[in-house]
Amino acid sequence: MVRFLAGVIVTLVLVLTAWFLFSKKEEKQEIQYHSALIQQQINQVGKLIVTEGQFSQVMSYGNTRKNYFDIFSANKKALVIVNAKVTVGYDLRKIQTDIDEANRTVRITNIPPPEINIYPDLSYYDVTQDYFNKFGAEDYNKIKDTVHKMMEDKVSQSNLKDDAKERLLNELSKIYILTNSMGWTLAYEETVITNLETLQQLELK
Repeated sequence: MVRFLAGVIVTLVLVLTAWFLFSKKEEKQEIQYHSALIQQQINQVGKLIVTEGQFSQVMSYGNTRKNYFDIFSANKKALVIVNAKVTVGYDLRKIQTDIDEANRTVRITNIPPPEINIYPDLSYYDVTQDYFNKFGAEDYNKIKDTVHKMMEDKVSQSNLKDDAKERLLNELSKIYILTNSMGWTLAYEETVITNLETLQQLELK
């Protein structure tokens, strides 16, 4: 009888050990499978998204040069019409993530800042210049610098940055939906994303 009970106990222990090892193997395979799916989704999100806008501006440029003990002055001026294409984009290929399989957590550690590009098309009208004060490279560089600053101000006052951020968060929501469906946690730095509303309200650096 004692031998029989001992045999039953040994058999039970062996069965439980085998079941435990098999369950652990299945769980490990499941985690690795989930990790591969998440990495695949991150790779698919990793692309360049660009929001584009068109801006127009009219500006006047003038310069006066004094000569001969400030007795004689030479003037130059021009009317400049600016048509500029502006793009605001996020290079999501630069997003940095950390996949913690042990805790089933995906942490976004870095999101690249938006890249702003300005492509101005300048047309000059009513150009007048005196013989001793002609347009040169310095003038055109000053005009370009002024135009660039004007366009930066226009971008700041527009909704281009907000639109670009919205597109960024829409891409990140794909990662959240996948991780959430598999019981994983998504976090941005130390902020845990508990729902899509939390994601939409993220304060990006």
